[in-house]
Amino acid sequence: MSDLILAIDQGTTSSRAIVFDVNGREVAKAQQEFSQHFPDDGWVEHNPEEIWKVTTEVCRKALAAVPDGKKVHGIGITNQRETTVVWDKDTGIPTYPAIVWQDRRTAKHCREWRDEGVEDDIRARTGLLLDPYFSATKIAWILDNVEGARAKAEQGQLLFGTMDTWLIWKFTQGRVHATDATNASRTLLLNINDQCWDPVLLERFNIPKAMLPDVKDCAADFGTATEGLGGEELPIAGVAGDQQAAVIGQACFEPGMVKSTYGTGCFALMNIGDTPRLSQHRLLTTVAYRLSGKAVYALEGAIFVAGAAVQWLRDKLGIIQEAAETEELAASLTSNRGVYLVPAFTGLGAPHWEPEARALICGLTRDSGRAELARAALEAVCYQTLDLLSAMEDDAGERLETFRVDGGMVANNWLLQALADIVDVPAERPDIIETTALGAARLAALQLGLFDSLEELAERWTLDRRCEPALGKEEREKMLKGWHAAVERTRL
Repeated sequence: MSDLILAIDQGTTSSRAIVFDVNGREVAKAQQEFSQHFPDDGWVEHNPEEIWKVTTEVCRKALAAVPDGKKVHGIGITNQRETTVVWDKDTGIPTYPAIVWQDRRTAKHCREWRDEGVEDDIRARTGLLLDPYFSATKIAWILDNVEGARAKAEQGQLLFGTMDTWLIWKFTQGRVHATDATNASRTLLLNINDQCWDPVLLERFNIPKAMLPDVKDCAADFGTATEGLGGEELPIAGVAGDQQAAVIGQACFEPGMVKSTYGTGCFALMNIGDTPRLSQHRLLTTVAYRLSGKAVYALEGAIFVAGAAVQWLRDKLGIIQEAAETEELAASLTSNRGVYLVPAFTGLGAPHWEPEARALICGLTRDSGRAELARAALEAVCYQTLDLLSAMEDDAGERLETFRVDGGMVANNWLLQALADIVDVPAERPDIIETTALGAARLAALQLGLFDSLEELAERWTLDRRCEPALGKEEREKMLKGWHAAVERTRL
């Protein structure tokens, strides 16, 4: 097909640009990593200007690789959520580095606010917990800790955005300051019941409303990219946070459907329909997508460290050179040999929500080596997924029949089978595992009229591999007992 969409997947460790045709096939692709900064314990920062530079470079490379005779109609953007950028609306210069979603610097403030008894009200308004993960406390930190920032914000000089908003503003040369409903729902500032910025929360976090972007549907007119594409101009027609974009890419359009995405972190979302409801297990209630003004909601559990644990094995321990090596190493063992890694490098996410927990490895012997550590890193992803999905099942009041998985990690067939074994539910991997970028492209295609409905998108989802649980009950229970004991030790 000649109709193409450029999908920008601005992630936590890299930016990717993928050109898809309407059937979801990749036509061209470019990817580039960018710098990670850790200036203090639990702090994680990015350089917004570096991300802009890297993103435009991969876009130009991907567009240059499009075969002659094929037309790119527009852009879909998906992004790392919650990561917070504040910049001067006149100069475009960031006030401070981007504070990444993984950052825990506001943990003490969140604990103090919880002690004041405000979390229940915040949760009722936003569906979220009072945690450093979300954008509001990051914005407040910048305004309170960067000299002159609060005065400039109160004068209307500063703008806030998650990474989608920053890119849209840069692509449109400052003409459009906007976000979509999914990213807005991750800020701790959007009332998910009426889909508006909440004045009570703005006052509570002391954030001027003038800083905030306009909130649009996921398929909408976000302006025209006139900068950064090497002379080309394209409409930005679809935007969603990375996990919600994967909901679109995985065609989880019916209540009860679950997708779980494995990248830097791991995120599982269950479609709960058009009425928001709160979890009994401290999962999040979030906007799954909003189209034609109608929101569909999801329960979400977030694992802060998934692929990042494999990255740690590579970059910090030096025991692997490429992530793909973990598959062979894990498969070389007949069991985990009692070794567990709890990758709480930046705290524990749902359903534990322990921001001050720290990572540990336990069960090591003199015979433990690369294989045990690699397997423990992969199994940690599976255990955390089980914790999430078990909570979702209890909230939903029914047993999951299957769950759809995606992201770069699940190209690992050993991991795919381990997920099915430990969760004890069949795991399905689609033909296209880059569902985050695909979801952004699908949203843009909907806005541009290349698709007529979500039903048409659902019909195009195709299965690549389905793994059935094959682990014995006794062995599984033994492994889970070891995992839960290890998690308890991170709280000591």
